[in-house]
This record gives sequence, structure tokens and C-alpha cells, in this order.
Amino acid sequence: MHHNEMLSELTIECQDIYLREYRLEDLDKLQEITWQPEVYEFLPGWNASAEDRAHWLAEYEIPENQKFKQALKAGGDIGSLYLRLAIIHKETDEFVGWCCSGIKEELPEPNREIMYGISKNYRNRGYTTQAVNGITQYLFTHTNVELLHAIALLENAASNKVIQKCNFNYVDIIEIDNEQYNHYQKVKGS
Repeated sequence: MHHNEMLSELTIECQDIYLREYRLEDLDKLQEITWQPEVYEFLPGWNASAEDRAHWLAEYEIPENQKFKQALKAGGDIGSLYLRLAIIHKETDEFVGWCCSGIKEELPEPNREIMYGISKNYRNRGYTTQAVNGITQYLFTHTNVELLHAIALLENAASNKVIQKCNFNYVDIIEIDNEQYNHYQKVKGS
């Protein structure tokens, strides 16, 4: 894992995939994946219109990644900034999903969570587990983050399995927007 100078792209190397900052050219693949029923079934609200997604990418997500990098350079206090990373397959250089970290108000303080999604064509290959482990290790190593949360709908067996494989500890069941989620935490150094 590494991060370079301010202007360079933040990249996290993993075994079969790597994580890198969102780019404008990711729009079509991101849009395609968020509209897969296997994704929006478990991530309600992610299947936005192409216009909304393009606006968010250009006006919020990419600029916030730049602010995140500025916070890293200034000492690692990332506050409430989000980090949005693409999951890229190393062999094909294809955008296959995303792994992000940000604040989820419904979670107990400190309320930074890890969230992710992967294309139905790349499931069950360990890529999501590599991504979650990669971003978790990066945050614990390069920022002031001491605790991370992860949640998964009770019926989302695959997501619960990823979180458990990444050694997040089960806390309890939490209700958000009338949906029941398994709630997990991971503490730096554990």
C-alpha cells in the first residue's frame, strides 16, 4: 500500500485488485453496477439516475477525495471526509465495484463506516474481502481513524460473510429506515 504526492492518485494495492480514487470515466461502469438487481436490492438508493450520478461524481465525490488527500498531507485528521475508491481488477484494469468510507449518522460515534459493492460478474472471488481489508488497513495506518463500523442487511449473507472474514466484530442488530442490519465494528490494532 502506498500514497504518493498530493496530486497523484491515491492507490491501495491488494492481491488481485487494487483500489484507486474515482475518476469521471468510471461513471458508466458505476452506473451499470448500481442498477444490477443484486446490488440495489441490498443498497437502496444507490440506483440513481445517470444525471444524478454524474453530478455527484463530478461535484462531490471526486472533489471530496481531493480534500481527503489534503487532510492526509496535513497529518491524517480526516474528520468527516469521505473516501470513495474504485475496485479495479488487476488483470483487466476493469472497474468492478467500489469500496468507500464515510460517516453514517445512524451509527454510534465515532460513526465512520466501510461500504462496498461489486458487480455480479465478480462475486465470490474474494475481491470484496481484499478491498475491505485494504481500505481498513489504509485508514488505520494513514489517518487518525481508531474504529470502523460495517453494517449489512440481515438477509445479505454475502456481505455479512465479507465483514466477518475481515475480522469485524459483531455488535448487535441495528434498525435504520425500518430495515434490520447486522452491526459490526473493528478497532485499530485488533
